[in-house]
Amino acid sequence: FGSSSPEFTMAPRRQLLPLLLAAAICAPAFVGTRGIAPPRSRIARRAENFIPLDAIEPAVTSYVNIWTPLFKSAQESGLAPEFLIHWGHAGAMATVLLAMGGYGTFLGWSTRLGNGSAVYPLSLGQTAAALHPQLMGLALFLFFLGGQGGLVLLATQGQPILQSAHSSTAVIGLGLMAVQAALGVTMGDSSEKRTIHAVLGTSVMLVLLVHLFYGLNLGFSI
Repeated sequence: FGSSSPEFTMAPRRQLLPLLLAAAICAPAFVGTRGIAPPRSRIARRAENFIPLDAIEPAVTSYVNIWTPLFKSAQESGLAPEFLIHWGHAGAMATVLLAMGGYGTFLGWSTRLGNGSAVYPLSLGQTAAALHPQLMGLALFLFFLGGQGGLVLLATQGQPILQSAHSSTAVIGLGLMAVQAALGVTMGDSSEKRTIHAVLGTSVMLVLLVHLFYGLNLGFSI
């Protein structure tokens, strides 16, 4: 029983090598998936709300539920296509913001810079000073109605309402527009109030552009 020869000791090792390789290859099949990270989704993540609206959500939900069955019936009957349910609010409100809001802002600054009596080709014969408050007041009214429509369409798709950054920026935007409208009615000839009105109006447009961004983010995430 002397020491084993090199040929005798190496033979079992050569036989074990294929078994070790097979074990290494097959081992992942027997490992649980808990520690494996899921593949990263390419779908946009919805930005969450940053203003707590829990206090008003029950009342808003009750109001939205009045109209939701009507829109669901239209959707199921084919009267309202899926694309219209999903993107109709975005298309309508983007038009109001960019067309009416954009042109209204131009008219406001034109008046601010001393060209209030100018009549531009798209002004339908009205001066900049006369058309600016009408256009922006109508935009505020359409935003208020459109916000309700957006909530109804969101609920029609089975999505929660008042839970996104889009809803938070909607509250901010509508609130600032209401303040802006009140300031425009009461500012009179005060140069300080007119300056505040001009600066605040531009700030409101920036807020609404952020609102538009979050709306697209929400649309692509559901």
